[in-house]
Amino acid sequence: MTAPESPRSILSGSFEPIDLHTAPQSLARAVHARRAEYVRPHKIRVKIGTWNVAACIGTDKDLARWFVDGQGIDKHFATLDLSRNPAVAHDHSAGHVDDPDAVRLLGGNDIGLYVLGLQEVVELNVTKEYVNRAVNIDSSPTGKWQAALEAAMPPGYQLVMSEQMTGLLLLIYASPEVAPTITNVSTKQVGTGLLGYFGNKGAITSRLVLGETTRMVFVNCHLASGAGSSYLDRRCWDVDQILARTKFDPVVHAGVSEDDGEMIGEEDFAFWFGDLNFRLDGLPGDDIRRLLTLHTRGEYGLDGHRVPRPPEGDGVIVMRGSESDDDDTTIKSSVHSREQSFDSETTLPDPDDFPEDPSQDPTSLQATLDSLLPHDQLRRVIAQRKVFHDGWREGPITFLPSYKYDVGTVGLFDSSEKQRAPSWCDRILYRTRKDKQDFDAMAAEEIAAKKKDEEMKSRGIDQDDDVLFSYDPETDGDEQSGLSGYCYDEYDETQDDNPEEVITKEGYADRIALDIYTSHQRITSSDHKPIISLFSLEYDAVVPELKGKVHAEVAWELDRAENEGRPAITIVMEGGKSAGENTIDLGDIGFLERKSSVVTVANTGSVAASLEFIDSPTTDDVDSSSSGWLTTSFLYPDDDQLGALGKVVTLEPGETVLAHVQAQVSNTSPLHALNDGRAKLEDVLVLRVQEGRDHFIPVKGSWLPTCFGRSIDELIRVPDGGIRKFLAEKDIKGAIPYDSEMRCSAPKEIFKLTEAIQTMVERCLADEAMLESMILPREPGWPFDSSTWTSGLTEQHETTANLVAALDNDSSITEALPVELSSPHKLELLSSVLLLFLASLTDGLVPPLAWAKLSTSLPNLTSLAPAAWADAKAQILDMFSSAPNHNIAFVFLTSTLARVATELSPATPEPFLPGLTRRLNFRGAEDEGEKKRKLRARKYAEIFGPLAFRTNDRDKSVKERERIVVEIFLSREAGG
Repeated sequence: MTAPESPRSILSGSFEPIDLHTAPQSLARAVHARRAEYVRPHKIRVKIGTWNVAACIGTDKDLARWFVDGQGIDKHFATLDLSRNPAVAHDHSAGHVDDPDAVRLLGGNDIGLYVLGLQEVVELNVTKEYVNRAVNIDSSPTGKWQAALEAAMPPGYQLVMSEQMTGLLLLIYASPEVAPTITNVSTKQVGTGLLGYFGNKGAITSRLVLGETTRMVFVNCHLASGAGSSYLDRRCWDVDQILARTKFDPVVHAGVSEDDGEMIGEEDFAFWFGDLNFRLDGLPGDDIRRLLTLHTRGEYGLDGHRVPRPPEGDGVIVMRGSESDDDDTTIKSSVHSREQSFDSETTLPDPDDFPEDPSQDPTSLQATLDSLLPHDQLRRVIAQRKVFHDGWREGPITFLPSYKYDVGTVGLFDSSEKQRAPSWCDRILYRTRKDKQDFDAMAAEEIAAKKKDEEMKSRGIDQDDDVLFSYDPETDGDEQSGLSGYCYDEYDETQDDNPEEVITKEGYADRIALDIYTSHQRITSSDHKPIISLFSLEYDAVVPELKGKVHAEVAWELDRAENEGRPAITIVMEGGKSAGENTIDLGDIGFLERKSSVVTVANTGSVAASLEFIDSPTTDDVDSSSSGWLTTSFLYPDDDQLGALGKVVTLEPGETVLAHVQAQVSNTSPLHALNDGRAKLEDVLVLRVQEGRDHFIPVKGSWLPTCFGRSIDELIRVPDGGIRKFLAEKDIKGAIPYDSEMRCSAPKEIFKLTEAIQTMVERCLADEAMLESMILPREPGWPFDSSTWTSGLTEQHETTANLVAALDNDSSITEALPVELSSPHKLELLSSVLLLFLASLTDGLVPPLAWAKLSTSLPNLTSLAPAAWADAKAQILDMFSSAPNHNIAFVFLTSTLARVATELSPATPEPFLPGLTRRLNFRGAEDEGEKKRKLRARKYAEIFGPLAFRTNDRDKSVKERERIVVEIFLSREAGG
């Protein structure tokens, strides 16, 4: 890796400086504008290898030899001019005494980034194995391959990522210089195998950011196997699924996260490799195998004056349990004869007999490869724009097909009964951001041209008279380019090796060049040959120390520029202390109780200041369950101007305003957490000053324990004196322990509330009879239906809070009611507190287990006739007996409701009116009263059904069953 002293010229000339006075809020933009000061060019080599190991035993022992050390290249089977290739190591130490012509690719410390994709690291021959490995992931192969790779790595190399999906394994290692600069590693799995989901086929894809500037994506895949057209379509489907279902985590720079995660195609450099399984079509497999075998034996193109050299040595097949997933049978154990073994260099033709450009010799191996490549399925689907047509490239194929070989041999293709045709199944493709952009631009042009052509045809114009030659995008494109945008590098010994420049997503200039693309033919432990690509990457990398210095300078400059004209305020709390010296402490706060405080805000700056309270950030933990307990408003400070102002207040220099902070826990949702101590009354108000800095005002209060928001099992353990006194004496900070002594058979709060309601109903009926001006509401839901309550009842916060405090302190709740209120108004207040108490019970009057037993035993509850309600009531009571405390509370409540319904549904249809007399039909009046009682009981059941049960189900049928149960207990037919 290199780090020159000066940055590239493109950084210093491509962006204009930021005017700090016109854009003081853009710190990130200002730092980015000076990136030429902290970005330096680097150059590394990226080595990408792919190998289908076919679950063969011992393949891990070959890893160091070919992937790290770069050995196993047979220069007679690789038609590149390796003597001049920049990826070849030319140190003589790489050679062996018995192999002076050995070729070794660059490896070891010369590589900045090692990327290895393996396929079939586990045995996957049977459907049962697929399913078993999908459910029970066997991670032992990962450790084996990591150990083999790390043993071969030079000291200091670090693991960037390791991911296994069934038989797929992706490993990335970085050099000591590169590893600290890698961030935002995000790895995703996409299984496309069995049922389109299992991981026996699919891809592992990893995204990383290099030097804070360059986004790289690596895709290790194993696509569907098989030679037929249906398998080809499935391979294309696999690719589409991998592209559609891979979404990386958002990139984070300097603690700031991008809005959305990226998909494949949004990176700067992408590399797609693995066992793509594309085959050769249109040629007999025997002919392909025979033709290539002649080359591997050195017999292709021999004239009568040349005699092939006899092979030397025997090639031994390494035994294994099964083949790769393409095969149904196993290779038979055998040792090839001398005529079948081609792993000796003496069997190969003399390299001097090849012309300088092998592709120009019709008898050369490269000419044979070039004649086979037009039949390659991958090239065909790209030409047809099915997959990989949007900018993907592949280096020149100058090596033998990677599949299928007899294990343990060099150059000996499948000799089993199936005799599979050789194919380039294993591939490495790559794409730059420029490649993708060029394709997108070309596609947009084609769409525009086609649209223009259709418009012209719709106007009756066959062709544009101004165009000398017509162009048909449907057909002419194929004539001009048989591959329709696919960039395949044909073998060209004189090709220009200058790196291609790419402008990255972050706006930096990178360059990449493919140094070599070849196979390791002399690696024989699998029926696939390893494929390797070596890239030279020049990229701009952020130097953290330099960026930190620039960031500090820009921040200081921005702060200085902003402070010159930004508004400023001073906050003074009650007691004369400033906001920085104190916190608003509202003291003890009970349920529904209101506490408030006033803060003075003064504009102490030289310009007008607009201020408002904004919502503070919340989290998903339990501490946020008490959020919403604070409200804020602005008030005039002068007595003659008292009144609330708007949400935003503007103060001129020297003016002041009062910020009124009010606290109230007004709903039941946070009660359980507050009572248990998992939530606290603590918050931070954010007072925002437009174009100025935010001010933070801490607010806290001490929560007073309450009987609301607790379970029945807790409340029956509270003795006389109330829950607050009990918890204080026992020093209980959270929930009441269930091993405490039980003090009553049901919560005392229910007894007190129902007794007070029943007494107040009697008082209301007496007042109606005595007072001519009083007429009680006749709605069937009164006094429990909130829609029937007296206007202004919901504003009686103080009275309701006093009733709650009376229950918590075990004092008289009737004395907490103001004497000036009418009896109907008092009854409504008591009813509202009862409803609130029942809603706050954490376990309900009837717990879920009892409800489940009831639903099972009485499935046809809604269809029961009233005549059968008495028997149903007895069965329900028998089931509720398993929770006696809940049972008693439920029966006591329903008994009270039944009496209230009876008392508020008199036999007389209407109250007596002064000055009028009428004759009474007692029989008719009695029938009318019973009808009203049933209607009232039904309405009460609708109100109290959801409060009494904890079914966690708001389905209409469930709600109807809840209503029926309560109505049975309120009905006279069942003895209510």
